[in-house]
Amino acid sequence: MAAVDARAWIAADPDPETRAELEALAPDALAERFAAPLTFGTAGLRGPVRGGPSGMNVAVVTRATWALGEWLKGRCLGGGTVVVGRDARRGSEAFFAAATEVLAAQGFAVVALPEPGPTPWVSFATRALGAAAGVQITASHNPPADNGYKVYVDGGAQLAAPADAEIEALIASAPGANTIERAAVPADPRADEVVEAYLDRVSSLRPPPATGLRIALTPMHGVGGKVAVEALRRSGFHDVHVVEQQFAPDGGFPTVTFPNPEEPGASDLLLALAESVDADLAIALDPDADRCALGARTPDGWRMLTGDEAGSLLGAHLLDQPLDGAPPDPLVATTIVSSELLGAIAEAGGARYARTLTGFKNLVRAGDGLVFAYEEALGLCADPSAVRDKDGVSAAVVAAGYAASLKAGGRTLPDALADLYRRHGVHLTSQYSLRVDDLTRIGAIMARLRDDPPLDIANTAVRCEDLLQARPATDALVFRGDGVRVTVRPSGTEPKAKFYLEVIEPVGSQQHGEDSGEALTGAVDAARGRLAAVTDTVREWAAFE
Repeated sequence: MAAVDARAWIAADPDPETRAELEALAPDALAERFAAPLTFGTAGLRGPVRGGPSGMNVAVVTRATWALGEWLKGRCLGGGTVVVGRDARRGSEAFFAAATEVLAAQGFAVVALPEPGPTPWVSFATRALGAAAGVQITASHNPPADNGYKVYVDGGAQLAAPADAEIEALIASAPGANTIERAAVPADPRADEVVEAYLDRVSSLRPPPATGLRIALTPMHGVGGKVAVEALRRSGFHDVHVVEQQFAPDGGFPTVTFPNPEEPGASDLLLALAESVDADLAIALDPDADRCALGARTPDGWRMLTGDEAGSLLGAHLLDQPLDGAPPDPLVATTIVSSELLGAIAEAGGARYARTLTGFKNLVRAGDGLVFAYEEALGLCADPSAVRDKDGVSAAVVAAGYAASLKAGGRTLPDALADLYRRHGVHLTSQYSLRVDDLTRIGAIMARLRDDPPLDIANTAVRCEDLLQARPATDALVFRGDGVRVTVRPSGTEPKAKFYLEVIEPVGSQQHGEDSGEALTGAVDAARGRLAAVTDTVREWAAFE
């Protein structure tokens, strides 16, 4: 992106607060704000709420929306419908107003969703209304200081290449933000109607449970709490207990350092509630409710399932008990960094299976007949015919229905997972992330592993596959050996190098009086030992200087 002139930017900033903020900065600090403008990737923009082109602010949102409108008009979509929603983060209301008003001035029919709500609302509404595009103001599970701008295109799928680069080029040529016209947004009855249609759809995914299920739930200070409780209620789940400290939307996220159910400690209040009320299932949504984490009671106490465990369980469930209208030749999909267990499940069940590059912009385009997709970072797409993206609310309803059916037979989600392990081998996964202040360190790690790839991991010989040489290409390396797989890639949204680990351990047959429980326990213990050894190796890789 071309360099941005700081003086011209400040003069054109329509927000007096960020204009004053920039004017008060020392020269070095001001130069830093203009050194690296936000790039239009990962289906949009994401960054800290602050003045200048490197942050999320009214000027950035105004120019990005103008560029989106011009891009749509260039594809003969001018005057079409565009859906706009927002979460409850800092700046969301102002950014929502800027986006809706710029689009209205450009002549689009803007469906402004009536209140802060889940990101899946926008994906659903874009598809249901046949809209030209959708915009959600959100930074999902990022730290409290951040916000973002997420774009959906026709059909409700996330924006993908090359459209992202085309819009970014238009942003670079956008006029000064204070010269871009804004107009009042007329009320559109479709805004309320499509929210109600979403709840109707989600609550129709499963018949009412045959047995009572007690659920503990947290929206983690996000916008999904009220929607999830209502969707569960309409689906027949009335015994829902919520984490009161985290139920109301609060962009400051006062009880968690990172509002992400994946983070250690983030779900502690949920698990404590589940234990105290003797729940059957725990559900954690991330702040914009597109991710869903599941918690279950085990012999060692309550714990959150990993994204791979939850994805494998729900994938197996939806293949075994498909939703109404599911195609006869179903496809399930996951990504190159997720567990291979879903592939084994699909093969055994005669279903098609696809592995894509990371991100739901790729997963929902995996192929015709898609009935389920997931990625290990707690993204679950349980109803792709209606929401072409991960959706924590619909996943929560499907998971509750599955848990209720298991309970009716005296079983639990961990019991079902154990059955999958017995059939397909124990698949244990974990992730190691290295957060950096200097992004060149990530490049150095990737270069070192490419130039001198390790020949073994934890005493297992491995071969290296460089996905820069694959089609489609991506900056990732896969090290694979007998029952061991490590995938390394830079994060697409955070300053991190990410290492995705998986070990697979067969469950032996019954021998010498050994029962199936003992065989499974032995395989799990062996897999844990191997995973610990692989983790130690990866930590050494991350220490490369």
